[in-house]
Amino acid sequence: MKKALVAGALGVSGRALVNHLVSLGDWEVIGLSRRKPEFETPARYVAIDLLNRPAVEACIGELGEVTHIFYAALQMVGNFFEEIAPNLAMLQNTVEAVERSSRGLRKVVLLEGAKYYGAHLGPYKTPAKESDPRHMPPNFYYDQEDYLVARCSGKSWSWTALRPSSICGFAVGNPMNMATVLAVYASLCKEMGLPLRFPGTAASYGILMEMTDAELLAKAMVWAAESDRCNGQGFNITNGDFHRWQHLWPRLAEFFDMPYASPQRFPLALFMSDKGPLWDAMVKKYQLLPYSFRDAASWQFGEVIFNLEYDVMSDMTKARQFGFHEAIDTEEMLLRMFAQFQKMRFIPG
Repeated sequence: MKKALVAGALGVSGRALVNHLVSLGDWEVIGLSRRKPEFETPARYVAIDLLNRPAVEACIGELGEVTHIFYAALQMVGNFFEEIAPNLAMLQNTVEAVERSSRGLRKVVLLEGAKYYGAHLGPYKTPAKESDPRHMPPNFYYDQEDYLVARCSGKSWSWTALRPSSICGFAVGNPMNMATVLAVYASLCKEMGLPLRFPGTAASYGILMEMTDAELLAKAMVWAAESDRCNGQGFNITNGDFHRWQHLWPRLAEFFDMPYASPQRFPLALFMSDKGPLWDAMVKKYQLLPYSFRDAASWQFGEVIFNLEYDVMSDMTKARQFGFHEAIDTEEMLLRMFAQFQKMRFIPG
């Protein structure tokens, strides 16, 4: 049995990875997260603060041999400079604790993102390639990757970094997940008798965008973990297609059986700030899962994505050349997820 340690195991990517590893049958799975899971799972979850080094060392020291670290933990703080210290420390604490207790460590798979290319700063070179030069730091992905390069030198283990873009799946309390933003936003609009309007700018309505299915990303993480060809490499991982909101929006309205109207920009996070009571009433009315409005969707993240006015595109050629050929249609992905959200009673059906 291979033993996986998944850091950030209740996030949108970590949760999908845990489920995928369990389904494969030849992995023992241990998830690290700040809180306990709110669902049943055969995986072992440990609630821990990865910034607490003594606690991390004590916890991991009791887990036995760990063969693979899947690192998907993230801490969002005030600014780009303040993000470096906690995100680097959490990775260091995890890797060094495993090193001390596991002589059989083989691979660390680090989850990065399009932020590696400066997608958060403004227009950048697209489609982004893994060989593109770094932008002006700070960028905590650079610090994490540089740490792994230095740390594994002369060791028996290696690393691989994956760079998804706008990960979609199911997780609550997650700061970056457009699937839940879209689902909850559409459900609120329908409950209020409003058409489905795109809440961003007219320019953002027409840009080229990409997304990454959390389940596809989970497959890529296992591929990266088990392929020696991937050692010391970074790879873009996306669905493999592109979309424009202007083409996707009518399909979303059709799925939710509601009219749609022309884009109308408004400050999404501000306008959602008083919708908590409405959501609570919907949870009671439709017997939904009792997630708080705060945990259901990240409106700040949605507002950022809905107002991007430049293309967000990553080149998938390198991953395909190295052997990862999974792809999925983004429109089909979203509709499948919305149907899943309805079935699990996260949103009204």
